[in-house]
Amino acid sequence: MANPFVHIELQTHDPETAKKFYGELFDWELEAVPDMDYTIIKVGEGTGGGMMKCPVPNVPAQWVPYILVDDIEASTEKAKTLGARLLVEITEVPGMGWFSMFLDPTGAHFALWKSKMPE
Repeated sequence: MANPFVHIELQTHDPETAKKFYGELFDWELEAVPDMDYTIIKVGEGTGGGMMKCPVPNVPAQWVPYILVDDIEASTEKAKTLGARLLVEITEVPGMGWFSMFLDPTGAHFALWKSKMPE
């Protein structure tokens, strides 16, 4: 399986300003997720994403790419053995799938994603 980017997430300390800026810049459709402090970015064609308030204080705003994997447990372990630093353990997003988040050996953020939905 190829491992495509399947979701790009903006973690920012000012989600309202980010929504206004990107919504107007690109005409993206932004949809609030009920009962969550999360906004889905619908881009039309291509990989969409989301926006949320950055969960860690004193970390600059950042875009985090999510990469599709077949086996979240095996891929998480492999990333760690290759030198990635685990930031977020495997976490379930109810009804959608699981993710884990890392810093790669160069310091760049990325996340692995295993969907509950058939791809």
